[in-house]
Amino acid sequence: MAVEVSDVPEVRRYEARVDGESKVAGVAEYIRTTELVAFVHTEVSPEYEGRGVGSALARTALDDARAANLRVLATCPFFAGWIARHPEYEDLLYQSRSKVSD
Repeated sequence: MAVEVSDVPEVRRYEARVDGESKVAGVAEYIRTTELVAFVHTEVSPEYEGRGVGSALARTALDDARAANLRVLATCPFFAGWIARHPEYEDLLYQSRSKVSD
């Protein structure tokens, strides 16, 4: 099974398709600024769960963030968990630099 992932910036999401099908197998929605990309929601169609679609979405999106020199805010539980299991991507995580306190 081949998973192809593409960025579709006009709808702010990555889309995964399997074996050249036109049907979208999964999506990773994001909000992007000039310095940061926040991954806010990931969803894989039930018939594709457990087949690497979510991992392909995460890897492609995170590789793109690295190439664009963007920090990553993983508000989506899937992305947060995936990065925790793949420490080679932890350096992308956004770290608040604010020193403001109450």
